[in-house]
Amino acid sequence: MSEDKSIEEILDTIGDSHARRVLAAISREPRSAKELADECDLSLPTVYRRIELLDEYDLVTDQTLVADDGNHYKVYESNFDSTVISLEDEEYKVRIYREENLPDRFSQLWDELNPE
Repeated sequence: MSEDKSIEEILDTIGDSHARRVLAAISREPRSAKELADECDLSLPTVYRRIELLDEYDLVTDQTLVADDGNHYKVYESNFDSTVISLEDEEYKVRIYREENLPDRFSQLWDELNPE
C-alpha cells in the first residue's frame, strides 16, 4: 500500500462520523462494544465495523476482561493522544502522536539532528 493511499484511508476513517463518535467515547475511558453502541446510539454491528476499521490503523487497543459471571468481553481504548494533519509541499501529512512513544520520538528526532 502506498503512503499516499494510507493517508487517504486514515483521513477517510477519522472523517467518518460514527468512527469519530466511537473514538471520542473511548478517549475518555475504555468501553465495551455494548457500552459504545448505547452511548453513541449505534447498532452493535456498526460499532464492531468501526472498531475493526480503527484497529487497522492502530488507533484503538483492546483488553479482555472477565465479568463477575465468568464471561469474557473486550473493552476498547483510544491508542493515541492527538493527530496533526498538515499540508507540506502540496502533500498532506498525517502524524499520530502516542504518549508512550515520546522517548522513541525524542530518540528519532535526536538521531535526525545529529547524523553520524
